[in-house]
Amino acid sequence: MDRLEVLFQHFSAKAHTFRTGFVCGNFDVNDTTNPEQVGQLHLVREGNVKVIHGNGTVYNISEPSLIFYPRYFSHRFEMDAQMVCAQVTFEGKQANPICAALPDVMHIPLSQLKHSEAVLNLLFAEAESSNDGKQVVINGLMEVLLVQVIRQLISSGEVKLGTLSGLNNDKIKRAISAIHDAPSKEWTVELLAGEAGVSRSVFADLFRQTTGMTPAKYLQNWRITLVKKWLLADQPLKLIAEDAGYKSESSLSRAFKAQCGMSPKQWLAAEKYRDQ
Repeated sequence: MDRLEVLFQHFSAKAHTFRTGFVCGNFDVNDTTNPEQVGQLHLVREGNVKVIHGNGTVYNISEPSLIFYPRYFSHRFEMDAQMVCAQVTFEGKQANPICAALPDVMHIPLSQLKHSEAVLNLLFAEAESSNDGKQVVINGLMEVLLVQVIRQLISSGEVKLGTLSGLNNDKIKRAISAIHDAPSKEWTVELLAGEAGVSRSVFADLFRQTTGMTPAKYLQNWRITLVKKWLLADQPLKLIAEDAGYKSESSLSRAFKAQCGMSPKQWLAAEKYRDQ
């Protein structure tokens, strides 16, 4: 699998369009019942948009642009523009490594998304149509656009640390992909350095500089991230422990508590209560 395929195989992203067409006036995005899992993707096709964020930063947009919030981030629009807007939900909620690696907000002029021109043209044409299934098509195109944007962010090196940064380094990418492909394997620094094709010491330093963590910490984070996903899918803890590379349920519980401050069962109960 390529460097993004395995991530989206484990942690998909879904888009649900909630606004298309010309919008004049203001609207706020300052509250949600599940802030850690809800983001937004806005496309400004034409017009003027002022975006005022809860932290005080302001964007004045007068050219076709993409504004992407990977997770909830308070903002308010003052606009006179043609827009397409969608809610974005990342599988795994706050544990999603794609969502976690991205900045709070991204503003990209559409002129910089050359590889997305065909998708954008289809998306805007569908938004103006009265076709049957319009909502389904726009949602799908928004999801394709999202993957293309993340691909561009990786290639441009705009993400400085974390999984996406590691995937932009040819050597570290091979090690990360090996971890993602076989999380239950008993990986050592030596084995991962072999995947990367460099010495143990060079690999350890390069991995830390690129991702912001040691190889062992990255492996642990990836395993616990998968555990959270599988817990939310109500898989048995014994099976989860085997698939994630832990010798027993108790060893998984110890590792989970060390990272999350609570047992897997306590974490799952808290997540289900939050979703009520």
